[in-house]
Amino acid sequence: MITIGQLAGYVGVSTKTIRVYHDKGLLPEPDRDVSGYRRYGAKDAIDLIKIRTLAEAGVPLARIRELRVATDEDYQQALREIDDELTARIRSMRAARKRLRRLAAGQSVPLPTDVVTHLEHLADQGFSRRWVELQRDLWILVFATHPDRALDLFHDQARSLSDPALRQLFLDYDHAYDLVPDDPRIDDLARRIVAATRERYGSDEPPELDVTSEIPTLIQGTVNASSPAWQRLDTLLRAQLNV
Repeated sequence: MITIGQLAGYVGVSTKTIRVYHDKGLLPEPDRDVSGYRRYGAKDAIDLIKIRTLAEAGVPLARIRELRVATDEDYQQALREIDDELTARIRSMRAARKRLRRLAAGQSVPLPTDVVTHLEHLADQGFSRRWVELQRDLWILVFATHPDRALDLFHDQARSLSDPALRQLFLDYDHAYDLVPDDPRIDDLARRIVAATRERYGSDEPPELDVTSEIPTLIQGTVNASSPAWQRLDTLLRAQLNV
């Protein structure tokens, strides 16, 4: 028979850990001897090694208690379930590490890589820094609130920008920011956008978020609030497209 300190030294854990296992009901506490000390035998050491092995494998203490009394079939099934849980946690941690690395590299935007790349190329295509930052913030909102629809909307816009004529409309929209609201160029731009929209989608509806979502209204409100010219352009577009 050995003391708790000897048991801890042989198995490679601390005496505090053994006491925690006692408190959690994982390892029964042996009776005290006439001197008042608890004495441990070979079975205690074997049980402690099994508990330590499961704990080091990432099995929660609550599950270890279940496994200690499980049948062999239940034990194997539980281990498979724990393995699946650990695999999911590993994937989550790897994704978190990638996000941390992007943050460390100065990429603070919580967006998919292809969206970030797309935004980085907008300046090269002639878009203003103001437009790029606005697009970034709006895509953050869309991806955070509608992750199931966000990629479809993004790919639709990306395809638009791959067409030189449509890209010019976006550029004209961007550059209309500083125009006075009654500038005739706004009326002309509205007509051209309406024509391009009808030509591209025909009788079909353009891709959009859930019809019950308030996010499109919030987005357009943000755009309109930043420029009186953009606000009037939105009014003209809605009137001509019957939105």
